[in-house]
Amino acid sequence: MAEKNLSLKKVEMPSQAPEVRNKNFDEVALGYTAEMAIEEAKRCFNCPTKPCRSACPVMIDIPAFIQKVAQGEFAEAYKILKQSTALPAVCGRVCPQENQCEGKCVRAIKGESVAIGRLERFVADWYRKNINQTPSRPTSNNHKVAIIGAGPSGLTAAGELAKLGYDVTVYEALHLAGGVLVYGIPEFRLPKQIVADEIENLKSMGVKIETNMVIGKVLTIDDLFDMGNEAVYIASGAGLPRFMGIPGESLKGVYSANEYLTRINLMKAYQSNSKTPIKKSRNVAVVGGGNVAMDAARSAKRLGAENVYIVYRRGMEELPARKEEVEHAIEEGIVFKTLTNPVEVFGDENGMVAGMRCVQMELGEADESGRRRPITKPDSEFVLDVDTMIMSIGTSPNPLIRSTTPGLETNSRGCIVTDGIDGLTSREGVYAGGDAVTGAATVILAMGAGKAAAAAINKYILNKSAEQIAKD
Repeated sequence: MAEKNLSLKKVEMPSQAPEVRNKNFDEVALGYTAEMAIEEAKRCFNCPTKPCRSACPVMIDIPAFIQKVAQGEFAEAYKILKQSTALPAVCGRVCPQENQCEGKCVRAIKGESVAIGRLERFVADWYRKNINQTPSRPTSNNHKVAIIGAGPSGLTAAGELAKLGYDVTVYEALHLAGGVLVYGIPEFRLPKQIVADEIENLKSMGVKIETNMVIGKVLTIDDLFDMGNEAVYIASGAGLPRFMGIPGESLKGVYSANEYLTRINLMKAYQSNSKTPIKKSRNVAVVGGGNVAMDAARSAKRLGAENVYIVYRRGMEELPARKEEVEHAIEEGIVFKTLTNPVEVFGDENGMVAGMRCVQMELGEADESGRRRPITKPDSEFVLDVDTMIMSIGTSPNPLIRSTTPGLETNSRGCIVTDGIDGLTSREGVYAGGDAVTGAATVILAMGAGKAAAAAINKYILNKSAEQIAKD
């Protein structure tokens, strides 16, 4: 039994200095060394009730993998992780652990929680660098499933079904698999090679990925069934950006955060030889307070903007972004204009953004979400000098699939309606999960939905096969 580390503080993880990292797209956090990981793992009390595990959407046996780390058995720790998650290197970097596993850690009652995310990242990175054994292809069970969308939910479902021997084909609308992992999350938070490596592992298990396949345009869901698929899982995400509807949003220099980040992350617009240009901005306003807003603001700073503002209508305490991302943004020089709301974007004679008219806000009574409602302060209008505006106030599912799939029930927000348990939709054999069902949410929640849907699809197909055998 490894000796316990009773420190109330997590082992610090090395990172690039703020004044260095805000000028490059290299990963900010540098990761634990083996010695650091072992020291941090010894902080885990290995609670018999495992409250951290119950808070994990994919139900990783967290105490078990951490105990292996504490003993220096990193390969065994990785095996435990892979039993529950298809993307451990991704989860260790982008999961909001503070609201999930780490939020339930008993060490957080007095002091800081165990750094579960950092340990997961360490184990996945160690395995990739030191062993990196290609998974073998399971024996086929002669059943076929189609998955729409190669983001975290679709990839998780594909991995779970492939383990069971299914012939799985993932249809991705873009030219590269990964979904939000490649087009949305910047390189400095999630290196794209990590995503590529995880996808190669899925391919080695027999998963086929068809890119440039827009379902609803190239093929319909009915076509997928006609091709011999016995079930379809819709994991197409929520990539349709929202705007405020204020004057000036059609000016040159106004981006949705989705477009801005896609140009940078997927199309490498920051490189001199990129075929997808991006504006060289001086002063940038990012409207919104979530993780995507932080990603856009920090990317704009790295592209050379002198001043980057987060414009958010509530206060710092109400920011929905991860605390770590907010802290990193502040360290990198991002200016937070909280209790501020834009009312107009105005342009110059060339139709380019020349400024943003804003009003100051104050917080009133709580609304239906439980947060205090922002109210405009009278006579508080002012102008923010910006030449670029990035809207990051949320996204909704693309209407293409629902408009081309008869009998598929959706709600007023355009999200696919399911049974809320395992992703079953109003169409037999059609399941859905992730942001296509919930609207924009986290990577790990999307993965949890993919895992649940894969189990349900397996049960559905096996039951259907048993019924057919009984008839014969």
